[in-house]
Amino acid sequence: MSALRNYLNKIKPNFEPGGKLHALQSLFDGFETFLYVPNSTSRTGVNIHDAIDSKRIMSMVVIALVPAMLFGMYNVGWQNYAAAGTLAAASFWEIFFYGFLVVLPKILVSYIVGLGIEFAWAQWKGEEIQEGYLVSGILIPLIIPVGCPLWMLALACAFSVIFCKEIFGGTGMNIFNPAIAARMFLFFAYPSMMTGDQVWVAQKSIFGLGNTLPDGFTMATPLGQIGQGIAPDASLCDMICGFIPGSIGETSVIAIAIGAVILLWTGIASWRTMVSVFAGGAVLALLFQGTGQSMTWWHHFVLGGFAFGAVFMATDPVTSCRTATGQYIYGFLIGAMAIIIRVMNAGYPEGMMLAIFFGNMFAPTIDHFIVERNISKRLKRGGQK
Repeated sequence: MSALRNYLNKIKPNFEPGGKLHALQSLFDGFETFLYVPNSTSRTGVNIHDAIDSKRIMSMVVIALVPAMLFGMYNVGWQNYAAAGTLAAASFWEIFFYGFLVVLPKILVSYIVGLGIEFAWAQWKGEEIQEGYLVSGILIPLIIPVGCPLWMLALACAFSVIFCKEIFGGTGMNIFNPAIAARMFLFFAYPSMMTGDQVWVAQKSIFGLGNTLPDGFTMATPLGQIGQGIAPDASLCDMICGFIPGSIGETSVIAIAIGAVILLWTGIASWRTMVSVFAGGAVLALLFQGTGQSMTWWHHFVLGGFAFGAVFMATDPVTSCRTATGQYIYGFLIGAMAIIIRVMNAGYPEGMMLAIFFGNMFAPTIDHFIVERNISKRLKRGGQK
């Protein structure tokens, strides 16, 4: 590593003001600070100095997402081979590499488009490159159906970066989670490619792997089947493990739980938000179940994007509540709203992402009232009115 550090020190003057490559200073700075913790510190104001910076936090979130991503790749291949009836004859690696070849272009497009805009924006404004898209770049491909075209994904990534990040001031200033905004954009702009029974299974063979399915092949998700009043044909074991149709990274509760453990162990995600999302969902699900709704409360947790949203999306430190009490309220609101949307809107069986979107909208207001209440209590203790 010392050789790399010495090489970066050698070429660094070329990117500083007056150097022949000074126009690419933001690009060099982003690459250098991704590899090494900056040795510069703030000199004014009240600051907390820590060994971990936002780039390291984002990197840890990406690591936590790896189990869901890898299983999502395998499940994409598994669904294709199962749909074609050739699952028994396929090996583990054939199934995985087919899914890998299907999912990899989506991840590449997401990062190329998103980071390309980030780099261009930083160069245009003469600022350092922000690191927030390290997480959004992998989140977006994991929360879309495998049938989403690459051009559509690229359009959604551009929309989320420009209109949900940069115009608000960049990373740390955005009101809405960029990945949620990308999914919402796709859902309302191209609903036929985000819902229905034709978007959940990869249908083309790639490099001799996988199977080309018949035109018009359809396969409904268990959540969609329940929304239509049909009993799901997947077992509880398949639901928990993730061997069901769905968005790429949202099917396996086990893989998501591994990511949750990583985020909680490192202290990056708020356990208050995470737990209260499930609590809010359980309360509303039990209430609806008591009124005769056929879907059991635990079905809501193991189907759709509920678990994924609770672990990776609702806990976003930028767009969620900052106060401890606010995190309880915020999480409960998201969990309850997701169940309400699922049960009461048959045309939109997956309500988690929309619930988080509205939760982001109300998070600053919740924090405001919590802070004002705390100030009022302190003033009263001090004998002031």
